[in-house]
Amino acid sequence: MLYNLARSALFRLDAEHAHELTLATFKNFPRLATAPFACQTSAKPVELMGLKFPNRVGLAAGLDKNGECIEAWARLGFGFIEVGTVTPRAQPGNPKPRMFRLPQHQAIINRLGFNNKGVDYLLAQIERTDYKGILGINIGKNFDTPIENAADDYLICLRKAHAAASYITVNISSPNTKNLRDLQDEERLNDLLRQIRDERVKLAQEQGVRKPLLVKIAPDISGTQIEHIAQAAKQFDIDGLIATNTTVTRPQLGDEILAKEQGGLSGAPLRELANETLRKLRTAVGPDFTLVGVGGIVSGDDALAKRQAGADLVQVYTGFIYQGPSLIGDCAKKV
Repeated sequence: MLYNLARSALFRLDAEHAHELTLATFKNFPRLATAPFACQTSAKPVELMGLKFPNRVGLAAGLDKNGECIEAWARLGFGFIEVGTVTPRAQPGNPKPRMFRLPQHQAIINRLGFNNKGVDYLLAQIERTDYKGILGINIGKNFDTPIENAADDYLICLRKAHAAASYITVNISSPNTKNLRDLQDEERLNDLLRQIRDERVKLAQEQGVRKPLLVKIAPDISGTQIEHIAQAAKQFDIDGLIATNTTVTRPQLGDEILAKEQGGLSGAPLRELANETLRKLRTAVGPDFTLVGVGGIVSGDDALAKRQAGADLVQVYTGFIYQGPSLIGDCAKKV
């Protein structure tokens, strides 16, 4: 009830302004993320990739790019938290307006473009928190780094984030950084993952701990690409895949006027496309490879559908914006 009132007020604001206001509030007053907003999640722990997750429901990357609200998210009952996408250098992202709500569809279109304060700022925020749970750091490349030099940016972020992260996600699937999705092509993907694997080996030797690596992929890829990604993930010792990022297609939007806005679509309309990608991935990687399902979860039943499609873990973002903290517990009970 109280979240509905808060959402009603926030939805009167521009989408990005509301987003920034929420983050500023949780950053400065993390205890607000307690009763009456906090939910009691079901105690269904699971061990994957050598990590012990208190439940299978995580916060997806993108909501807290700079890691400023980790304490608040932890209070809401997430089984794991993923921050970022972060890049080596701070960057403003694409011109505004760049985020659009579609309430009738429980969806968002964004073309933010990896706006973030840089990896060093993110790590400083992590150092300030006493969060002891599972924390993923999602890494990307700066917008002005040529695609042929993309690996340099990922390696910078990997080196800096390795010690602080429980796991690291390599984001090669945002539609809002020019040519980024080209990294999903076979030759470029193999080259990138080879370099990341080799660097991870060095870091594990230096720091005495091996951190899991995941790759986040797009829903807008062919069956052939899915096969290549699955093969590369196994070949280069990737520990898991996250399916999926946002889509550049516009499923189920009909005559929605905002459908013409450029950017990635998230929320309920993405559900079936993301689930189909997840099912194909599960077939390609086999039963014992960790998959994280994200995209279109607006209810506990949606989370269950992800599990049935092959996900070991699930993440929420847009559904959390529309449904509020109760979604976390609803999903945890189902999966």
